[in-house]
Amino acid sequence: MSSPGPVEDLLRDLAPQVLGVLLRRHGELDLCEDAVQEALLEAATTWPERGLPDNPRAWLITVATRRLIDLIRAERSRRGREERFAFGAPPAEVLRIPGEDVAMDRDDTLILMLLCCHPALTPPSQIALTLRAVGGLSTAEIASAFFVPEATMAQRISRAKQRIRDAGASFAMPPARELDARMAAVMHVLYLIFNEGYTAPSPPAATDSASQVELTTEAIRLARGLYRLRPEDTEISGLLALMLLTEARRPARLTPLGDLVDLADQDRTLWNQDLIAEGVELITDALASGPVGAYQLQAAIAAVHDEAARAEDTDWPQIMALYLMLDLAGPNPMATLSLAVAVAHVRGPRAGLDVLATLDDDARVVGHHRLFAVRGHLLEMAGDRAAAREAFQGALRRTASTAEKRYLKGRIDRI
Repeated sequence: MSSPGPVEDLLRDLAPQVLGVLLRRHGELDLCEDAVQEALLEAATTWPERGLPDNPRAWLITVATRRLIDLIRAERSRRGREERFAFGAPPAEVLRIPGEDVAMDRDDTLILMLLCCHPALTPPSQIALTLRAVGGLSTAEIASAFFVPEATMAQRISRAKQRIRDAGASFAMPPARELDARMAAVMHVLYLIFNEGYTAPSPPAATDSASQVELTTEAIRLARGLYRLRPEDTEISGLLALMLLTEARRPARLTPLGDLVDLADQDRTLWNQDLIAEGVELITDALASGPVGAYQLQAAIAAVHDEAARAEDTDWPQIMALYLMLDLAGPNPMATLSLAVAVAHVRGPRAGLDVLATLDDDARVVGHHRLFAVRGHLLEMAGDRAAAREAFQGALRRTASTAEKRYLKGRIDRI
């Protein structure tokens, strides 16, 4: 997929800042967001030809405010719309184009992220609204990234805005007692966006790659923005490091035909060393600076893998120790699957299978294809080929991913 150009990069960086200015002044998310999208579209079509304005942010705020006024005037027939929009302000105050006195130098991106990840929304709605409002992506771009019809994504975003309105959410920092939970939701949404992009199937050959949005790139960009706003938060540092260290391996993750490649079999010369160096520095500083959380531990594990020049150089005892710490920090069945693999490398496959057996009654993963795939891997390590084949066949029946199906069939054929 092609990388965004400099104008597109700038617009995506400015989009949440401009929306924050309008929301702080006018408060109506759907109208403000629509106005910003129109301003972004105008900028995308005029700036490449005419050059950047002296103050791109102020230009966007001015144009977006004018578009907002047009939208409000068009909505006058709807009962009470202008009164809610103006919050009682005199018409002249409402319709005035904001000048330098209207928070022109204030960055409300964090508040916007918290609003988009409001607890009244489901994770899919939080993701869609974050990409739209904070990422500055069009509905068509988001729909394309998730391989769903544009109308479906438009409905999801519209419902998300309505739920926020119904919940009475305001554009302000949440109370201190809610902030930790809301920040956790923001990080989780960025984590989900990244994983969606990392594990998504390749787009069809007929798809115009230039029209595709690379979700991993977008998640990293948003995580960088969050890190810039809260550099003291070591879990945000851990999240960004985890993304960078994982993204670094992506060039070797698939064959040219789109088949999955085991981490142990990947061509490590294809790994992005710049991303690895940045991720290692981030997680090293984070681990030395504050309390250790789940994202930091996952990033530390990724760093150990990435720093091994060869698969046989992997420090499995350290990885096992980190997974044990992760299990203490927040038990998670998917992490337990990886712990079982680490234990198998350190203490033998039967010990790994014992760890895996603790998940046999866990409703969250009992029917998940990964449980069967990991069991097949450990059974193959133990030399029980018949049982390994049966486990891989169970995984094959339970996954919908074409790439994973091909991978599992390959494992079965190899056995």
